[in-house]
Amino acid sequence: MGWGPDRWRFYRLVGHEAGRSLRAVAVRATSRPSALARLRPTGLVIAPQDLRTSDATIAADIYAGLFVFAGRALATGGRSPFDFAPPSAQWGEALYGFGWLRHLRAAESALSRANARAFVQDFMAGRGDQALAQRPTVVARRLISLLCQSPLVLEGADHAFYQAFLKLIGRSTRTLDRALRRGVLPRDRLLAAVALAYAGLCCEGFEPVLRRGTRLLHRELTRQILPDGGHRSRDPGFAKDLLLDLLPLRQSFLSRDIAPPEALLNAVDRMLPLLRLLRHGDASLGHHNGMGATAADQLATLLVYDGALAKPLMHAPHSGYARLEGGGGTLVVADIGPAPPPAHSAAAGAGCLSFELSCGPQRLVVNCGMPATGEEMRELARTTAAHSTACLADTSSCRFLAPQPGLIHPIAAWLKRRMGPIVVRGPAEVTVERGTDPAGASVLAARHDGYVPTLGLYHERRWRLHADGALLEGHDGFLRGPAGRGDPVEAAIRFHLHPTVRASRTGRGVRLAGAGAPWLFEADAIDPVIEESVFFAALNGARRTEQIVLYLTAADGTQVAWRFRRLAE
Repeated sequence: MGWGPDRWRFYRLVGHEAGRSLRAVAVRATSRPSALARLRPTGLVIAPQDLRTSDATIAADIYAGLFVFAGRALATGGRSPFDFAPPSAQWGEALYGFGWLRHLRAAESALSRANARAFVQDFMAGRGDQALAQRPTVVARRLISLLCQSPLVLEGADHAFYQAFLKLIGRSTRTLDRALRRGVLPRDRLLAAVALAYAGLCCEGFEPVLRRGTRLLHRELTRQILPDGGHRSRDPGFAKDLLLDLLPLRQSFLSRDIAPPEALLNAVDRMLPLLRLLRHGDASLGHHNGMGATAADQLATLLVYDGALAKPLMHAPHSGYARLEGGGGTLVVADIGPAPPPAHSAAAGAGCLSFELSCGPQRLVVNCGMPATGEEMRELARTTAAHSTACLADTSSCRFLAPQPGLIHPIAAWLKRRMGPIVVRGPAEVTVERGTDPAGASVLAARHDGYVPTLGLYHERRWRLHADGALLEGHDGFLRGPAGRGDPVEAAIRFHLHPTVRASRTGRGVRLAGAGAPWLFEADAIDPVIEESVFFAALNGARRTEQIVLYLTAADGTQVAWRFRRLAE
């Protein structure tokens, strides 16, 4: 990391985490036992709705012993899936989260109910990777899933199984309570608060759990949901998943004739319009800061709650996203935000000033997106080169935490285990201007300082989308930073293309052909190059695609103009 600002920032993170660990130890040593330590539910009173789409055909795969999660498959050959080592951490989290029970419920058969009970019984017997199963985020997800799918699991069950199921619910709430007292990352705290509120509402005799969950929920939603509806992580996927939990939770409060917390109502009202900002014409979300493949049915379900005629936000200044709309369904979604705070940045990408372009249901320019699994691919997907923006000196505008050789290695490894591969340094100052010019075109301009500490250059970008949507004009510029540096560096301005788009050279431009009208890309004074790329966020796994690249030498005052023009079909 060198002896520059990055190292001192790194040590501040170490000090913060060490202090939090010591405070957690002090709390455990001096505080009285939690009020939830011996609490047991006496019965279930409601089962919240699960808004995630279920598929009875997946239930058939489960009957056959085929478990497909997070892009990986495991065939059990008639044995329990808990008898196998998970093929990936993400696969294991999905298995132990039990969200897949909803597919068995969709089958609506005695066989599916018996299978569900058998799987839950296997887990209650202690089978499987208990270290993975007891991670706070997995426990929270499992608690929510079991409560939502309790009609499936408990219909036809005997008294002994019912009591064991209640014990599992009680044990899960105590596990979450202990994890919260030890200290967990903010996203885990928020999900744990949601799960505790679910348990308090669904179970008899759990009034203390409901009070604790409601209190935590109010605090964490107030802290983590920004005024424009984004989450502090800037991850659209996390916001979508959170809403899928918050909407049934709101209804569960009403079902119990209990007023939902004000923070819950406010969060839902703010988050839905932000999802519309990020939504393209093909019903998928933009691939920014950890967003992978979009389950379009889930997104459609959520947006029903916002009203069919609701309009999206056009600018989310706190979350750092902007939307430009033109005629013919042309749409630009741009990332114009700084790096998230370190504790929220384990999935964030170095994609400041990247954008995605679509025309109706046809996606044209994209970011590579986050793959469902594979640590190396996930690291690659977070780099600046995996985004449709300018990359200087083949480096990223963010510095990610990774163990380094030498003295700092054990400390970095410890911090990475605690917080994940967080952003140690990234764009901190992003200035934004937007408006409409006299010709009626939508204009957005932004500048970030992500490369100033290392290369001494600001990157600025300007988008101008004509009112008819037939022309997007872009402009990239580079300016010397305040320290007076700014030596020339090699740069690449990348435009990653969606896999359904085919690029071909035509004169000094690139013709883009897809499902809709063709487009033409041109740049002033630079011949574009077509290269291979990869789209990580496809529903069926990573897919080959192409990218347009402008190679140049960037220095103080360097300017590059480019444009995408829609052609007649």
